[in-house]
Amino acid sequence: MQKNLRWKLILILVFLGICTYFFVSPAEKGAPLFSRLPLGLDLKGGIHLVLQVVTDDALNQELRQDADRIAQEYRTREIPFASARKGNGFAVEILGVDADRAGDARAYIEDTYRQKYELRSKSLDGKTDYVLSMAPRYMRETRESTVRQALETIRRRVDALGVSEPTLQIYGGSGQEVDDQIIVELPGIDDPERIKGLIANTAQLKLALVKKEQGGPFSSVESAVAANGGMIPEDFEILLYREDRGEDSRVEYLVVNRTPVITGKDLKTARPSTDSNGAPAVSFFLNSDGARLFALATEQHVGERLAIVLDDQVRSAPVINERIEAEGIIQGRYTQQQANDMALLLRSGALPASLKVLGERNVGASLGNDSIKSGIIASLIGFGLVVLGMLIYYRLSGLNAIICLIANTIILLGFMGAVGATLTLPGIAGIILTIGMAVDANILIFERIREELRNGKTVRAAVDTGFTKVLWTILDSNITTLLAAVFLFQFGTGPIRGFAVTLSVGLIANVFTAVYLSHRIFELVLGSRRVEHLSI
Repeated sequence: MQKNLRWKLILILVFLGICTYFFVSPAEKGAPLFSRLPLGLDLKGGIHLVLQVVTDDALNQELRQDADRIAQEYRTREIPFASARKGNGFAVEILGVDADRAGDARAYIEDTYRQKYELRSKSLDGKTDYVLSMAPRYMRETRESTVRQALETIRRRVDALGVSEPTLQIYGGSGQEVDDQIIVELPGIDDPERIKGLIANTAQLKLALVKKEQGGPFSSVESAVAANGGMIPEDFEILLYREDRGEDSRVEYLVVNRTPVITGKDLKTARPSTDSNGAPAVSFFLNSDGARLFALATEQHVGERLAIVLDDQVRSAPVINERIEAEGIIQGRYTQQQANDMALLLRSGALPASLKVLGERNVGASLGNDSIKSGIIASLIGFGLVVLGMLIYYRLSGLNAIICLIANTIILLGFMGAVGATLTLPGIAGIILTIGMAVDANILIFERIREELRNGKTVRAAVDTGFTKVLWTILDSNITTLLAAVFLFQFGTGPIRGFAVTLSVGLIANVFTAVYLSHRIFELVLGSRRVEHLSI
């Protein structure tokens, strides 16, 4: 055997051995064999969700915040006005500004919000009204950033749950000018309702003061309005309050300041804990800015009630007994699991907007097992028919193609095991298609060798010519298919991506085995002796 050929074959065997290791060996100590290939949703079972980010929520919230900021700034500058509020559509309305200070009012808006709003004004009877319409470009940017932020928040929550091989991606739109749908696929989930609640929960936290006079609690919204003279002040809102009174728990209402003392943005972390009675609760810890604001507010409002509001529902409303700085506790009739989940939600951050579940699909483990069995059977049948056909038609040279097929499969599975690629049912289909593509390359080579033999060339010359002349044809066909697989990966969802990954890696392995490995096998068989006949 030629020395160069010997080293080439040794390197090929070492490479295949490494691929076999990454395919067969356990992912970690104590794990079963073949555990480096995690199974996808359709094989392992789990949950598939299509979520829509309601981007209008983020826009409306920003409009309300800007209206509050403008009102606060006007009061600081002593600019008389009647009201500042969110108007119809995506606009802020500032009504009843005194004509004497209209110039100052307009100058502040133009200096602060020029890039964000388009300003219109109308004067009547010595009063000026301003309408700030949100600019279309800013609206689009805000919608896009809201979807991206929602995706990252969901990703943090999923990571905190420890779900292996999740798939999360922005996918399509719902008639909006931006893609506002998110695909979430979580394999191996056995409690889909809990997971769905954790993902879709907005977890908007704020701490706000309860109205000092006639703040409640009230038994109904109507009684709260009546106690406040038939109208709730503009700076306050009525929120539902589920007070924990053991077996006598009831639904009540509190009148709460619209402007919070702190929000979830001021949160540093949260963790499950227990209250003074030993019941499960959630402790939260504030960052430096949040601690400063919280300390100032609690110092100035000792004796008043502070509402802890989560998703527009008051969870507890303790009385402020003293100055509080960097931490607090949320109490309620929580189980330990509920306390753990709430702490997780607060740590991962609030969603910038609410989510709608547009589609939901639960895949049971039994269905996954059936899919695995069906995929394996289909692969074995396909492989067996290919082996039989090659042996019958190409005789001993068919063994060359079979060895290449096996090597191709080992390389493909080894790569997937090395990078931890998820194996899905479409991925198994990609493996089967790769087998067909690999056989196609061998057929092209073998037929070209036959043609060269019929033209009177020697066996060695026919083999060398066959590989040389077919090389570009094989590259062309595989690269064309590879480009299609790249687009499938780029624009497809989880299962389609699984198909694209296995197909892409299989095509690259196919070029290596069909062009390089197959040629080395022929060289090994022919050796240095003169061969008059080739079984092909």
